[in-house]
Amino acid sequence: MLQGRCGSGWFRGLLLLSFLPAALLPSPGFCAAPAPRFEVPINQKASDILPPQFLSGPHFRVRERVVSYGYMHHFTVDSDFGVFETTGDFALRKLVREIGAIAALHQVKRGEAYAQGLKKAASQPLEFGANLVTDPVDTISGIPKGINRLFENVKTGLTSKSQPGEDGKVEQALAVSSNKRELARRLGVDVYSSNSVLQKELNSVAWATTLGSLTLTAALAPVGGPAVAAVSATRTAQQVSDIVNEYPPQRLRQMNEEKLRTMGVSPGLIAQFLDHPVYTPTHDTVIVGCLDALSGAKGREAFLQLALAADGEETANFFQNMAETMRYYHLKVSPLREISVYGPLAFSEAANGTTLISFPLDHGVWTERAAQRVPGVISAYKSAHPRSKNLEVWVTGTLSPMAKKELNKLGVRVVEKVSGQIEFVY
Repeated sequence: MLQGRCGSGWFRGLLLLSFLPAALLPSPGFCAAPAPRFEVPINQKASDILPPQFLSGPHFRVRERVVSYGYMHHFTVDSDFGVFETTGDFALRKLVREIGAIAALHQVKRGEAYAQGLKKAASQPLEFGANLVTDPVDTISGIPKGINRLFENVKTGLTSKSQPGEDGKVEQALAVSSNKRELARRLGVDVYSSNSVLQKELNSVAWATTLGSLTLTAALAPVGGPAVAAVSATRTAQQVSDIVNEYPPQRLRQMNEEKLRTMGVSPGLIAQFLDHPVYTPTHDTVIVGCLDALSGAKGREAFLQLALAADGEETANFFQNMAETMRYYHLKVSPLREISVYGPLAFSEAANGTTLISFPLDHGVWTERAAQRVPGVISAYKSAHPRSKNLEVWVTGTLSPMAKKELNKLGVRVVEKVSGQIEFVY
C-alpha cells in the first residue's frame, strides 16, 4: 500500500517474468528456441475491469486510467483521506476495506467518549529511554518486525510520570498494542498494513482506549452496524485475522519458527525468512501456515528460498498468494508431492500426475521478456523431470489469447480466475 507516490519499482517498467533478481533467472543457454512475436502492455479503464463496489464508494473513487505492466494493474485512488496508489487487484480490495475503516475511526474520534478518553490519556505521558512520549500515536504501533524489539526491553527503558498505585507503564504500553490489534480485528483490516493513514488512526484510538480507560465497545458505538461494509472478509481471512490479532508479534514469530522447524527447514533459512524486512507478521503467518498445510510435500525449503527474492510489498503479496494457491490445490484438488524451483517459478508435482505452476496476476500478456524467458524455464523443468507430462499454470486473473496460445505450445494448460474458488486472505 503506497500513498502519494508511484508503486514499487519492482513492477514499474518491468514486464512479465522479468521481476526477480538476475541470479534467479535462467541463463541465456536455457532458451530453447528463438523468441516468438510478443505483445506490449496496454493501459486499461477501471470501469472495464472492476465491479461497481470497487470503482467508487462513500469515501473513495478509483481513477479511470489503470496502468498495466503486463502482469499487474496499478490503481490511483482518490479518497476523503488523501490519494493512494496501489498495485494489484487484491491490494485494491484491501485498500477499499482500509478506507472504510479509516472513515469509521474518524467517526469514533468525533464522539464524546473518545474526547474524554483522549483528555485522560494526554495527562499520562510515557517516557521511553530519553524520549518523552506525550503522543504515542506515531510511537506505539503495529509496525512489523519492530514492535517486538520495542517492547523486548521495555521494563528497563520505560518509566512513568504518573502517581504511585496506577497501572505500570509497561503493562499500559503492551495494552495499547493489544487494543490496537483488537480494534483492527473488529474493523476487518490488517493491523500490520503499510497504510500510514490507517496506522495513525488505529494508534490514536488504541491510545485513547488504553491510557484513557475508554472501552473499545464504547469507542465503536458511534459507528453502528458493520464498520466496514464495502468488502466482506472471507472465512480464511477471518481465521488469519483472529490469529494475527490475538498474539503479539514475538509470539507469532515463535509459532512460525516452531512450524518451520517441524517441516525440517534449516535454522539459517528460518531466520532469513522471518527476519526478511518486507514480510510483515501477517505475511509470515499466512505463508508458513500454507506450507505447514502441505503435509508430506518435499521442497518447501526451495519455496522459502525463492520467497527471499521479495523486495517490496507487492512481491511479498505475490509469494503469499502463490503459497495460498498451492495450499488450496493440495487440500482440494490433489496432494502436492514435491516443489521445485526453476528461474522465478515454483513447480509443484501433485499425486494426480499434474504439475502446478502457481502464478498470481491480474492480467498477463505475452511480453518480449516472457517470450525470451518462459520457454527456457519450462524446457529446463521438463528436462529435469521427464515424467512430468501435465503442466498447469493457475492464475488469479486472466491471460491474453496470445499468452495462452504460447503456453499451450509449451505444453502448459492455463487455468484462469482461480481467485473465484480460492479464499485468499487479502
